[in-house]
Amino acid sequence: MLVLLPPSETKAPGGDGAPLDLATLSWPELTDVRAQLVKALVELSGDLPAARAALGLSTGQDGEVARNAALPGAPTAPALERYTGVLYDALDVRSLTRAQRARADRRLAVGSALFGAVRGTDAIPAYRLSAGSVLPGLPALRALWRPALGPVLAEVDELVVDLRSTAYAALAPVPGAVTLEVLSERPDGTRAVVSHANKAHKGRVARLLATTTGEPRDVVRLRALLRRAGFHVEHPGGTALTLVVPGAQAAR
Repeated sequence: MLVLLPPSETKAPGGDGAPLDLATLSWPELTDVRAQLVKALVELSGDLPAARAALGLSTGQDGEVARNAALPGAPTAPALERYTGVLYDALDVRSLTRAQRARADRRLAVGSALFGAVRGTDAIPAYRLSAGSVLPGLPALRALWRPALGPVLAEVDELVVDLRSTAYAALAPVPGAVTLEVLSERPDGTRAVVSHANKAHKGRVARLLATTTGEPRDVVRLRALLRRAGFHVEHPGGTALTLVVPGAQAAR
């Protein structure tokens, strides 16, 4: 099972790993696009106003631009410890046992505007680049990533659970991947899409999938695994699943 997570805008600073070495990252087929984007991002970051405009940053976020400029020599950390925020708080990889962490490292990957996809153990620096960003002189990220990343993900020979956000899934859709929509159910039975806490609920699902000793091979077995763990999951058809949470839990 491969679980694709969305990245986060926020990244943990620092790290104790050697500077970025693209040749060591998973899926070496992506190295050429990664190198092209890293080079363009570093060059862009030498022009502060242009970088703010391209990356959608304010003057208060100039530190993000400086971090991009220093990217080639910056220290690295495992991807699962680099990304932060609501989903990664719920995933909480630092609390896993050694055996659970080994399963998480094997099963979890993170979608990335800069690297396409990285496994949990891949050593990466902190950076700032979003799926909707357009770097000067380059096509849109979707046009760059889809021809390179699409075939790589399509060749994964195991169940793929795609928890990426819409923008990151669009960089390279995965045919046949299981997707998960999170809905809240009000006391009157009506339902609404969960927005604010969507990442937290997906983080809890990701934690279960990362640590379970089970190995579901299809959407039906995956749903059964989630239901045994206490999640209210429905299967409306195809490879889509719906996680339904009571309205009182939707905000946390």
